[in-house]
Amino acid sequence: MAALVRMRRALQCALFPFQKVVEPVRTVTSTAVLFKRTAPLGPLPNEDIDVTDLESLEKYRSYARYLQTAEKKSKQPFWWRTYKQYTQEPTPEKIDIGLPHFRTSRRKELKERRQILKANRNNNDLERASRHRTLLIPLDEVKAEWEKTNGPYNLRTIGEHYGIYRDLFNGATFIPRVRLRVQYDCEDYATPVYRGNVVTPTEAAEVPNVSFEAEDSSLWTLLFTNPDGHLGDNESEYVHWLVGNIPGNAISKGEQVCHYFPPFPAKGTGYHRCIFILFKQDKTINFEEDSRPNPCLSLKMRTFKTFDFYKKHQDLLTPAGVAFFQSCWDESVTHIFHNLLDMKEPIFEYEFPPTYHPPQKKYPHGQPLRYLDRYRDSHEPTYGIY
Repeated sequence: MAALVRMRRALQCALFPFQKVVEPVRTVTSTAVLFKRTAPLGPLPNEDIDVTDLESLEKYRSYARYLQTAEKKSKQPFWWRTYKQYTQEPTPEKIDIGLPHFRTSRRKELKERRQILKANRNNNDLERASRHRTLLIPLDEVKAEWEKTNGPYNLRTIGEHYGIYRDLFNGATFIPRVRLRVQYDCEDYATPVYRGNVVTPTEAAEVPNVSFEAEDSSLWTLLFTNPDGHLGDNESEYVHWLVGNIPGNAISKGEQVCHYFPPFPAKGTGYHRCIFILFKQDKTINFEEDSRPNPCLSLKMRTFKTFDFYKKHQDLLTPAGVAFFQSCWDESVTHIFHNLLDMKEPIFEYEFPPTYHPPQKKYPHGQPLRYLDRYRDSHEPTYGIY
């Protein structure tokens, strides 16, 4: 074999004397790829620390001091992007369209808190009741204090969860500073409206009792709308109640722009959000263009958009309160469609696709014993899962 190789090389040299014979070279390939390393865009964390002399670093000496230093460092701007910034899209800044809020100073709040604690410690009756385990906490006072301090922020969080600000104000938000109390009085009981509780259309058939704290010289507007109930346009709403130019909290003395109409969620559409919005007016507003006839039994005339209404009167209206409940179909909705709206009741049902059966095999090897049941000509129900 070696002799044949030498004879081949000699023949090539004789025929092509000026041609260079290249010896086969064995190359080694690798899947590793080397990238060019570039300098970072800014200083790296702990770059100023000398790792060769760690004993000279300042000691924290306490865990609290370490937390304070770490909190200060976390608030400093940095040039690199975090994992959350890479994976999550940046949320647009929300516009606050609510009432202005002037918070008292932190020093004043701490001073009042210390005075209350000092008075409680010097109260012998409280100390005796606590020692004998007969101390009763006034839950009504605690609830009233919570509604004034943390309640509006909690209600805004719930409203964002249910998409109220997204669907009514195109993403603009506000903190409901005014506590809006809504209650439906039935024959034997009363149904209050909290933060998304369920109220049936039968319970919401009559005008509710609405109350809120307001000065006698102030003016307000109350809106009751349903963003989920429109039968033709998903972007529109149905206005159920609109009262403007309310003096103080006397809703009965306000201007009935659109009289009350009970909610009517269609059958098969699930739960609807029925939302009360309270606006504060700067002065008297002319609602002639927004007025509806009394009674208004036309769904076309009750078509409404809260964002357009607010945009039209945004110079004089400021949202101040929110209350909402959820409602689904019951038998009273049929009465509303047939007798009040004088129309056929729409019923939404899901059309299930027909059961798919693969082509029948002539020799069904490895199939269950009831394989042929699915290919029967009759409409008798078959049992089992194939």
